[in-house]
Amino acid sequence: MLLWLAKHLSAEITFFNVFSYLTLRAILAATSALAIALLIGPWMIARLSRGQIGQVVRDDGPQTHLQKAGTPTMGGLLILVAITVSTLLWADLGNRFIWVVLGVTVLFGAVGFVDDYLKLIKKNPRGLVARWKYFWQSVGGLGAALLLWYTAKSPADTTLYLPFFKSFALPLGFLAFLLLTYLMIVGMSNAVNLTDGLDGLAIMPAVMVAAALGVFAYAAGNAVFAQYLGIPAVPNAGELLIFCAALGGAGLGFLWFNAYPAQVFMGDIGALAIGAALGAIAVIVRQELVVLVMGGIFVLETASVILQVASFRLTGKRIFRMAPIHHHFELKGWAEPKVIVRFWIITLFLVLAGLSTLKLR
Repeated sequence: MLLWLAKHLSAEITFFNVFSYLTLRAILAATSALAIALLIGPWMIARLSRGQIGQVVRDDGPQTHLQKAGTPTMGGLLILVAITVSTLLWADLGNRFIWVVLGVTVLFGAVGFVDDYLKLIKKNPRGLVARWKYFWQSVGGLGAALLLWYTAKSPADTTLYLPFFKSFALPLGFLAFLLLTYLMIVGMSNAVNLTDGLDGLAIMPAVMVAAALGVFAYAAGNAVFAQYLGIPAVPNAGELLIFCAALGGAGLGFLWFNAYPAQVFMGDIGALAIGAALGAIAVIVRQELVVLVMGGIFVLETASVILQVASFRLTGKRIFRMAPIHHHFELKGWAEPKVIVRFWIITLFLVLAGLSTLKLR
């Protein structure tokens, strides 16, 4: 929106040409999203508190969590508002990738909103029935896949690349591309949701992964950088740097209120949306495998749940004291802040490992 205005004003005042620079707009997007989150955060938390939209805590989990009962939830709405407004302000709204990622984010956020609404306001412990939740997630994932397939501009848009291997490029057929895109978007959405169990545990890794994906998007969208680094060139993907910056700023603004001890929880509305957005961006910039490395904490949390359920059903025994795995460490005696910060440190290491693939090929 503001980019369009700046382009028109630059014909009369050359100063407005500076807004054509992607890096400047990314900084402004991050700053705007952070400011929006910090400004409306207290008001939104107060509204959630008055509406008695509070967290329900399981009594079979860590006893330290019982004091969290009643903490305002659905704070992910704060993140979605900040991301959406900031992206619309600073991104090129003629860019198809921006609309794909925004659409995925809003749709998955809507699914999370309905689930949270049923659990917290209607007091239905089941929330949105699982089959309907996965149905609408599937609609979002497959819809994005179809849109990306039919609007692909070059073979690179639908080719699978491996990190560290410069010459490996596997063209994907229609069904393979749809399946990969679906798994990335829906899988990442649910992985972030499973991780969102401690104060700040999910949002900071999401911010770090988003920042790294912004670097990949910027490089992939620049033909010169892409050729030099040996990564796939995806024309116009650089504009996703604006969305990644907005997600980073909104996430940090939310963390201001979500840091231990949390004043507000994200809820499904935020976790499902953020995870889906990360998955969609990874597909667009052709870094599906790299994002699984950078988001290793999300993968670990998901794997711990799968292994726990499989082990109990097959053998009647549990592998972990409780799943997802962050609860296992709590029950072993780790303080909640220690679990959170250590998972952040691991994520930082994994993100740096993922970024190293930019040159190590």
